[in-house]
This record gives sequence, C-alpha cells and structure tokens, in this order.
Amino acid sequence: MMQIKSAEYKVSLPSVELCPDSTLPEYAFIGRSNVGKSSLINMLTGHARLAKTSATPGKTMLINYFLINGAWHLVDLPGYGYAKRSKKEQDGLQRMISGYILRREQMTCLFLLIDVRHEPQRIDLEFVTWLGENGIPFAIVFTKADKQSNAKTTASVKRFMQTLEEEWEELPPHFVTSAQSGLGRDELLDYIANINRSL
Repeated sequence: MMQIKSAEYKVSLPSVELCPDSTLPEYAFIGRSNVGKSSLINMLTGHARLAKTSATPGKTMLINYFLINGAWHLVDLPGYGYAKRSKKEQDGLQRMISGYILRREQMTCLFLLIDVRHEPQRIDLEFVTWLGENGIPFAIVFTKADKQSNAKTTASVKRFMQTLEEEWEELPPHFVTSAQSGLGRDELLDYIANINRSL
C-alpha cells in the first residue's frame, strides 16, 4: 500500500498554460462546491491543513499543485456549479477547468467527487457525460459516507451507478470515502499507486 511520506504545496495557477513544466503524473480532484474536496485531500495525504478547507463553498479559484512523495502531483481544481458567482466568473472558471482537463497531457486520472447523500444531480451527470465524450480517464469518489447510515450510502451509490448505466457500457471505477473516518483512503491510494506502476 502506498505510504504518504511527504506532501507539499507547490503553486496555484490561473490557467493550464502556466502549469509546471514537469513529467510527473498528475491526479486531479474536482467536484461541485461544498462536496468536501479539501477535507478529502487532507485525509488522503495525512496533512490536516494541506488543502484549505473553508466554510464558504467555492473558495478554490485556481489550479492548486501539491507534490506527493516527490513522485506525483495532486492537483486541486476549482469546484463547479457554485451559484453565487457572476456569469463572467463562472465562464472564466469553466474555461480554466476544461482547459486543464482537455489539454494537460500529464493528467493521468481525474477524480470526480460526488456527495453520496444526494440524489444524482443533473450537473454531475452532465459532467460525467462530457468526460466520456472527451475520452478523459476518470474515477468517481463518493464523499461524506459518515454522514448517513451504511445502508443509505450503499443505496445512493447503487442509484448513481445505475443512472450512469443508462448511457455507459462500461462504468468508471468508484470509491466510497469519508474524510472523518478515513474510509476509502487505502483503496484510493492503491489505485493511484497501481496506475503509477503501469506508467
């Protein structure tokens, strides 16, 4: 199992053109605002304050780079679908996100975070469809599993994946996580480690 020996913040950038000239694989994390992305990143890396958690959703406005074990980059992308932004801000963020996802060759896998407590949201399903249409390698990470019973979580995951099955022949990998309990940490890190070994 992958051990996280070091995790350090490197840089925050406003566009893909400015991303580091690096050959290291990149694993990007994205999700709707308030999905628990910063908490998940902190749980994965074992650093309580690596990614800034905020009471205000939608605080990540830049592409944030973290170097893990000196071997790969964890990339924290801005959340999408935060209604309190102006149209201009939203369009700018969308360009930044899609620019990184579509054009960053070092991006090895995108982890799409979904709050497991909610019914499948149209905005998430549309994002999944867009990833599929563009051939982006991705996995789904269900967050906040500790906020409800195991039975509810299992039912939510099943419902979401069944919704995807209506359009997808082959479903993407998925993980169930809790930033509070550490659920899913080993599985996610193993998944990254396996990809790194195959590169």
